[in-house]
Amino acid sequence: MSAACPAEAPLDCPLCPRLVAFREATARDHPDWHNAPVESFGDPQARLLVVGLAPGLRGANRTGRPFTGDWAGDLLYATLGKFGFTRGTYDSRPDDGLTLVDAMITNAVRCVPPENKPVGAEANACRPFLTSRIAALPRLQAVLCLGKISHDNTLRALGHKMKDATFGHGAQARLDGPNGPLQLFDSYHCSRYNTNTGRLTEAMFDSVFADIRAYLDAG
Repeated sequence: MSAACPAEAPLDCPLCPRLVAFREATARDHPDWHNAPVESFGDPQARLLVVGLAPGLRGANRTGRPFTGDWAGDLLYATLGKFGFTRGTYDSRPDDGLTLVDAMITNAVRCVPPENKPVGAEANACRPFLTSRIAALPRLQAVLCLGKISHDNTLRALGHKMKDATFGHGAQARLDGPNGPLQLFDSYHCSRYNTNTGRLTEAMFDSVFADIRAYLDAG
């Protein structure tokens, strides 16, 4: 894939045979679902980009909007709203009228993977879309990575090495981006598993967003 790769994958993207087979099988069982690569959602002038791992089977793969229709989205959109990044009311469906303000949400892998676990080759194949997505945001200043896989793929998408920023909840790193310096923020993923086990609490998630809000407001 060339440097001119678009920021969004085509709906019939053929790059990952395992993911193509899985979404086609899901489409046979649920023909009314989205069952295709999920486009990024948000403000094209965003200063904040939130990078998740991949669409959830009954979340974004069903609804066609990132983090919409599952527990992770309930927490993410509520927190975005708490810190001034939304307009309207989130209602777990893509036609709820919600808009993002100064923020965009995307995924490192754009198609739903079996058991929510993309393999390395799939992340590699999808990475040019993430690289282009980042480059297409001219005002981008902050990137929030939800989980270590998102963190690692974002580093690679930016052309950095793993040693340039170590993942940890609440960690931050200053990195070079395509349109200027970027502040990288890390959080544990806002999945139901992480919240049910206490690995991530609402207060912990709020703390990361408070840091992001303070950083953008100071800038």
